[in-house]
Amino acid sequence: MVQGHAGDRQRVIPLRWGLALAGAGAAHAAAMAWPLRGGLGWTGEPLPWLQWLALCVLAAGVRWAPSRQAAFWRAWVFATVWLAATFWWLFISMHVYGGLEPALAALAVVALAACLGLYTAFMAALVWSWRACGPWRFGLVFAAGWTLAEWARGTWLTGFPWGAAGYALVDAYAAWAPWVGVYGMGALSAGLAAGLVAWRWRGVPAAGVSQGGGVSRWAGRVAVLVLLPVLWWPAAGVWLAQRLPSWTVSTGSLPVVLLQGNIPQDEKFQPGVGVPLALAWYEEQVAQALEVLDAQGGGLVVAPETAIPLLPQDMDPAWWERWLGRVADSRSAVLLGLPLGNWTDGYTNSVAGWSPSLEMYRYDKHHLVPFGEFIPPLFRWFTELMDIPLGDFSRGPLGQPTFDWGGQRIAPNVCYEDLFGEELAVSFRNGHLAPTVLVNVSNIAWFGDTVAIDQHRHISRLRALELQRPMLRATNTGATAVIDHLGRVQAELPRLTRDRLQATVEGRDGITPYAWWAGRWGLWPLVAVAMVILLGNARHRR
Repeated sequence: MVQGHAGDRQRVIPLRWGLALAGAGAAHAAAMAWPLRGGLGWTGEPLPWLQWLALCVLAAGVRWAPSRQAAFWRAWVFATVWLAATFWWLFISMHVYGGLEPALAALAVVALAACLGLYTAFMAALVWSWRACGPWRFGLVFAAGWTLAEWARGTWLTGFPWGAAGYALVDAYAAWAPWVGVYGMGALSAGLAAGLVAWRWRGVPAAGVSQGGGVSRWAGRVAVLVLLPVLWWPAAGVWLAQRLPSWTVSTGSLPVVLLQGNIPQDEKFQPGVGVPLALAWYEEQVAQALEVLDAQGGGLVVAPETAIPLLPQDMDPAWWERWLGRVADSRSAVLLGLPLGNWTDGYTNSVAGWSPSLEMYRYDKHHLVPFGEFIPPLFRWFTELMDIPLGDFSRGPLGQPTFDWGGQRIAPNVCYEDLFGEELAVSFRNGHLAPTVLVNVSNIAWFGDTVAIDQHRHISRLRALELQRPMLRATNTGATAVIDHLGRVQAELPRLTRDRLQATVEGRDGITPYAWWAGRWGLWPLVAVAMVILLGNARHRR
């Protein structure tokens, strides 16, 4: 009977690999911010060991694939499930708030994940050529290929790097962040997974896999002793990061108040509902916050992205007069998210700032969200299927001036701009003008009460680690938080509440290695290292 069903067994084995890789992809997504807690709700904490195990399954699937085509399809299944499970909440913005039919919204999420997953699939097809190499070489090549795939996904066609592997390592590999950034951290994890898979099962024949010599055995042992423990005990990575010499020094403290309006997204842009609520609540809260801060000698108030969802010229002049009058009579400054511009010059998603002198500061968002803030060529038909009140914005330049207040150089960024650490690092080219405090203003109410809030918190935490700068987060629904220069959350408001967060932030001065090289050359140094690894090992392909 076994022989009679030999053909059936050959079909079952690929199915098993498909199920295993799909499960690993889902695990890789969950590792960034664990979405379950007793079957209900979520903890939102990263699970580095789960992310590493998922990469082990991917590495095994690629190494023992019977052909290059099989390696491609196996990795594509992994990546498609991983990415769809990471940003599934895009369905909410398209269906609940955009009015797109459920089937079309779900199809759009899967289609986006499948397209972005092609980068990982092509990487696997490339790395498969080294399947017969020893563990340390296979690990190096796999890490290089993974890095190139993540770099392409995060930069080409404006990039969409949400869910990069390094975010699950924000605690475990915190000590590496100021050196190699999120992509380098992901490469370390990928290389460790592939190398240990090849080392542990080095005797399993797969297209002539070598047994591995002394160097391979010792490399595997070193990896086990040095890198693997912190994946299972992230506290070890945090402990190490806090005790290594710091690249930055304190520039003093600044009292801050962060506002979280929790304006319902389906009402936010409605003239008779959300707009009056936003105008009244933020005016009242800014006035109260200024009084609180003035009692401490002055500070900074931050309101989230599009806190005021109107152009200044479309608002009641009396409202602006009251707003500016309160700032002028205070000893504090205000940063406010709102759209700016006109029909002739174009519109920007911006942050405006005022100190008591009333000289207006302006930051214009540089990295825009496809479909939400600009419409890619040939896709206007898709955006017309939805009823989303945002369209084409103009881009601001990279490296815009800081807002100088309270002895700090404050650099705003808007919403998902903080995914692009290499772009934030541009402001660090001149150490004397580099920001001392980072501020992210966001409105991810588009995605409901989902794990997107937790994912974005960890993204901001990693930016703080890479640049060793505190990050203030003022959001509409969460996570509104104060994060210090070591990526630790110092204070945070509960999600989906209407409140203000009062805290103190410590500014930092100095340049990390990551800020130095990424600010000058972007991600190209990592790309160059990956290419050197692949080319240097080209003769070992079989």
